[in-house]
Amino acid sequence: MKSIGPLILLFSFALNTFAAAPEKPNILFILADDVGREVLGCYGGESYKTPHLDKLAAGGLRFEHCYSMPVCHPSRIALMTGRYPALLGNPKWGSFPAAEEGNTFAQVVKRAGYATAIAGKWQLCLMKNDKLQPKRMGFDEWSVFGWHEGPRYHDPMIYQNGEVRSDTKGKYGPDLYVEYLIEFMERNRERPFFACYSMALAHDVTDDIGKPVPYGPDNRWLSYEEMANDMDVQIGKLIAALDWMKLREQTLILYTTDNGTAGASYLRVGENGKFERPKVFSYYHGSMVQGGKGKLNDWGTRVPLIANWPGVIKPKQVVSDLVDFSDFLPTFADLTGGKTPKNVELNGQSFAKRLLGKGIAPRKWAYSESRGSAQYVRTQRYKLYNDSRFFDLSSDPEERRPIKTGTELNDAMMAKRVLSAALAKLKPLGRE
Repeated sequence: MKSIGPLILLFSFALNTFAAAPEKPNILFILADDVGREVLGCYGGESYKTPHLDKLAAGGLRFEHCYSMPVCHPSRIALMTGRYPALLGNPKWGSFPAAEEGNTFAQVVKRAGYATAIAGKWQLCLMKNDKLQPKRMGFDEWSVFGWHEGPRYHDPMIYQNGEVRSDTKGKYGPDLYVEYLIEFMERNRERPFFACYSMALAHDVTDDIGKPVPYGPDNRWLSYEEMANDMDVQIGKLIAALDWMKLREQTLILYTTDNGTAGASYLRVGENGKFERPKVFSYYHGSMVQGGKGKLNDWGTRVPLIANWPGVIKPKQVVSDLVDFSDFLPTFADLTGGKTPKNVELNGQSFAKRLLGKGIAPRKWAYSESRGSAQYVRTQRYKLYNDSRFFDLSSDPEERRPIKTGTELNDAMMAKRVLSAALAKLKPLGRE
């Protein structure tokens, strides 16, 4: 019996190891570009090398049901505002509602006392026309490439704190974005910081600025495989920096992606002067799939979400909680002690309790929308579109056989009633 006391103390210590989160944790939020679940090894991907992300997942929490919009801009609107784009008047591509600039997640954490920075992709305006938009939206510092203005990879065009950098010739954009964030985190290591890495990787180059952007060292642009592999390498650099700064236990790392993998990716300009864009196929759990970006199915909108926080988030967790992109703002508010915007009805629901080990995410259905007029709401199993198509994804994951009205079983009927009520509350999309 005497040996039980030390065992109880040891067990109690182990529980307490995962009980006390820092009052104001640092947050490193990583948003990769055009990366579906099939890219990551920890989700069953077999075509790319993602050891750092796989290690993050093994040492933390992996969500099976996180849902984005099918393309990048509306995903960023939902992330930034905690609201669905359809309810904000469907902001035009490359724009952001001026009335919402004070209501972003960056503003929420900044008002909570955080230093804030973003590096990489911006896409919420043409920077040449509005060089200070990131500041108005809550970022103290920024280093972002000129979206549809110049290169993002080799010899990148980078707007840094309102000015175009003049020292990027011969340099590689992802290296510069990561270096910028590391320097930001080191300068702010004595106060809570929020570092947002809005990655260029693994989106292909832009093709609409009048001339092709510079090639890489192989006399072409990066292939999708090279970009996916380098995505993991760049994330590894940030993790290593937090390690040597001894900030890992004070820092929550959240990784997700803005939509599914691109179906094709620019590689070079052919002899005929046309851009060559090979299709992107990946092996996933033994099957070959093409990237689904732009589609409202699972390959377009069901995205990875990994949370890692040593000493707070227990390792080797895989959960089926529902999360959609409106949920990040209220989650950041809960984690940082920030307040959500006044007089604004958010669509998002915080999943902070799941991250802190205090409960499950409360969401009952997830939502996504396209740039046209299509919307869906779904549970983990059932999915309802606003054109009345209804699917049981457990038996029909590729959405080939809609359930016919009148043939639903009891659980399907109950799910359909819930999802129909949810759709009825959402403003119908108008065509752009």
